[in-house]
Amino acid sequence: MSKISILLADDHTVMRKGLRLLLERQPNLAVVAEAADGRQAVELAEAHDPDVVVMDIAMPNLNGIEAARQIVARNPRTAIVILSMHSDESYVIRALKAGARAYLLKDSAETDLITAVRALSEGKSFFSPAISRILVEDYMRQLERHGVEDSYELLTNREREILQLLAEGKSNKEVAAMLNLSLYTVETHRTHILQKLNLHTVPELILYAVRKGIIS
Repeated sequence: MSKISILLADDHTVMRKGLRLLLERQPNLAVVAEAADGRQAVELAEAHDPDVVVMDIAMPNLNGIEAARQIVARNPRTAIVILSMHSDESYVIRALKAGARAYLLKDSAETDLITAVRALSEGKSFFSPAISRILVEDYMRQLERHGVEDSYELLTNREREILQLLAEGKSNKEVAAMLNLSLYTVETHRTHILQKLNLHTVPELILYAVRKGIIS
């Protein structure tokens, strides 16, 4: 089995060393470089082409969100894990829009990071359980406050199936191949899903799936 290559980016040396020890205890994970700020993370990601970048959200010179945006723009194959102290939804949305596929609270990194890296290496997304719980609770409060029904019930079984695959990070082409459908059919289903759920972007779709417990 080939090793999953990882770039660590955090301005705290102690944090980086702790994360490196945690990751390299696993036989198929290898930390290939460490960055002390966002700009260095972008440069090292280009030089080493890692499978996964584990990045602090708050760093000097260039913050983790902007660094993630630049790394993904240069190489969409690179999967980004954002580490953050912030559990509110606005930070999660910004991270997803920048191209991150995992969002972990720093205090849960020790228990969740390995799982997150493995999930991303399989093309999935991952969120700290506390983040998922907050998003679910917030979503239920919104439904109650506005007195609206959950629009998930409007989706057909096929649309629910496609929603999950898209939320897990699959492209339209990959979904078409997995379900033996034409690309046009998948694109049409995706349009209908977004319209029925009143969503506009893939990050919003991913957040919706987390809120519903469709993905973790």
